[in-house]
Amino acid sequence: MRIVFSTAARSLGVVLLVSAALPGCAETGAAGSNESDGSLEIRTAFYPLQFVTERVAGPAADVRNLTKAGAEPHDLELGPREVADLGSADLVVYLSGFQPAVDTAVAQEAAASAYDVADAARLDLGSDPHFWLDPTRLADVADAVAGRLGEVDPGRAGEFRRNAEGLRRDLLGLDRDLSEGLGDCESRDLVTSHTAFGYLAQRYRLDQHGITGISPDSEPTSGDLAEVADFVRTHAVRTIYHEPLVSSDVAATVAKETGARMASLDPVEGLDDSSAGGDYIEVMRANLATLREGQPCRTR
Repeated sequence: MRIVFSTAARSLGVVLLVSAALPGCAETGAAGSNESDGSLEIRTAFYPLQFVTERVAGPAADVRNLTKAGAEPHDLELGPREVADLGSADLVVYLSGFQPAVDTAVAQEAAASAYDVADAARLDLGSDPHFWLDPTRLADVADAVAGRLGEVDPGRAGEFRRNAEGLRRDLLGLDRDLSEGLGDCESRDLVTSHTAFGYLAQRYRLDQHGITGISPDSEPTSGDLAEVADFVRTHAVRTIYHEPLVSSDVAATVAKETGARMASLDPVEGLDDSSAGGDYIEVMRANLATLREGQPCRTR
C-alpha cells in the first residue's frame, strides 16, 4: 500500500431509508403511514441522512436511524426483522455500495420502492462516499428527499419543500463560513489517518494526504509511515488528524515520529454523546475551528 496524495476517494453508497411503521408493534403502529395521525415512519441509514430527513420531514414523520449512535456505518448489519421492515416501507432512498447489508435488503425486499440519491449527491471523487462533508451537496440531497417525500405524501409536498428550503439556507450559511474560515491558511496540506475528507478538501481548496486509503480498517506498512513522516517534515505540517470513531494509533505514530500535534476531525458519520456538537451543523463548525487551529488559518 502507498500513501494517498489526492482529494479523491471511492464512490460508495449512501443510504437514506424512508419507511412505514412496524406491523404489530405497540410502540410504532402499523406499517406504512400511521393511520391514526397520517404520519410517516422513516428509516435512515446513518446520521447525516437522519439529520436531513428530520429537518425535511418535520413533524410529519417519525425518523429512526438504522446505525446506532457511535457505530461505524460501514459495518452495519441488519437482522431478519429489520430486513422485513424495509419490505413494508413507503419509500427506501439510498445510494448503493456504502452499506452492503442495506443493498442486499433493498434488492430482496424493497426494489419497487427504492430511490437512489446518487445524482443528487453528485459523487465524483472515485471511492470516497463522504459527500455530506460538502454542505452544498447535502443541500441538494435534502431537496431530492423533499421531492420524493412529496410523491409519497402529496398533501404535505409544500411543507417538505419549505423545510428543505430552510435547511438549504442553513447549509449554505455553513458553507460560507467554511469558505471564509479556511480561505487564508498557512498550510493547505491536510494530513489525515485515512482519506475520508475528499469532498471537504475539494470544496475548500485543501490537499488531502491520507496515511492509509479509504478504509478505516486498513493498516499502513512501515514504508507508508516513513513516506508520510518525510512528507510532514518536508512540508512543515503541524497537525495530523484522526477520527473520533476510529483508532488514533496510526496518526499517533506519525505525530510521534515528526513532532506534529494530533487533532480529531470528524467525518460526521455518526453522532453520540462524545460528539463536538448536537447536530451535523454544530459538528461541522467544530471541525472548522479544529482546522483553523491546525492548519493554521488567519481571520479574513
